[in-house]
Amino acid sequence: MPNRTAAAGPLVIRFGRLGDTVLLQPLLHALHLRFGRPCDLLAVGAWPEPLYRGQPDLGRVYSLKASHRGLLLSPERWRMLLALRGMRARPIYVAEPQPRSLAKIRRMLRLAGIPPEHVSWIEDMPEPPLHEADKLLAFAGVTPPAFAGRAGPVPGISAAPGLQIAAVDQAEARQWLRGLGLDPSRLVLIQAANKRTMRWNGVRAACDDEKSWPVERWAALARGICATRDDLTVMLCGADAEAAYVQSIVDAAAEPRIRSAAGELPLRRLLAVQSMARSMVSVDTGPAHLAAAVGCPLLVLFGSLAPAQWCPRSASGSPVIALGGAGVVQRVDELTVEQVLAAWRGLSLHAPMMPKAVSTVV
Repeated sequence: MPNRTAAAGPLVIRFGRLGDTVLLQPLLHALHLRFGRPCDLLAVGAWPEPLYRGQPDLGRVYSLKASHRGLLLSPERWRMLLALRGMRARPIYVAEPQPRSLAKIRRMLRLAGIPPEHVSWIEDMPEPPLHEADKLLAFAGVTPPAFAGRAGPVPGISAAPGLQIAAVDQAEARQWLRGLGLDPSRLVLIQAANKRTMRWNGVRAACDDEKSWPVERWAALARGICATRDDLTVMLCGADAEAAYVQSIVDAAAEPRIRSAAGELPLRRLLAVQSMARSMVSVDTGPAHLAAAVGCPLLVLFGSLAPAQWCPRSASGSPVIALGGAGVVQRVDELTVEQVLAAWRGLSLHAPMMPKAVSTVV
């Protein structure tokens, strides 16, 4: 039986990007079940807190602005160090694979006085499964030595992330779409940019970004989607910094039913819109994992990475198609518009089921 007398659940540490953070969900769920209390999460970036706010498997999110800042020059790291000192009696799961981040985590735990026998490290797993989600779920079955016999058995759960949408977020997204005159069941989303698309001085050169697909091909794809049915609208997603790049695709498409929402989709609105949209086409990047986790039928364009390791997964069973990837192409721009359009047609075109709304989010 899980230890339900513990003062707090496990602390999970992962300094990953958005997609990496989404893939933690099955691990968080399994640890919640094993220890009888929700986990806390120590992560980096602005996305972990809105991503997991109100999710039942997570209690508190501790989020650092960046993983590369040195301890001596970072007041927030000192505050985190003080918080860690209050967690010395808790099981800690370090799900971080990157050596530079691991060195910083080891130092923080040592300075906080965390006993080594309270910590499990994903890097110590022998012969882990290939897919990252399988690896993380297998890690949930590891128990820090100090807690042997104090946690429940490993639950038989899916290694596919699933995120619930709060009722208030779904209502806000519907109102936003209504204000644009859009029906979400007739909305196809496109995520053209990835974390390497933009530099400080503009769009990164295509030769330096293996996930880059030419603007004219994105425009042709969007027109091709619109041509399949006269009631479909294509919405291009993106962050504020990607707005000019996204607008260049809209301008090249020159079709009134193709529009940009770059800069208008904070994370919780994006999740709600994805949960209602007809489908999404995305390069291999964080928003693709979000789409799968909320049940949006998804086509993902891969460059050199292997879909067998990184393809988004859907806990609801909504279709996910991976196109390209290691062994097929080395760059996304090796894929043609015709290939991508044909793969998109292969997605289930019925309106996706609405995920269960959560009304407890403040």
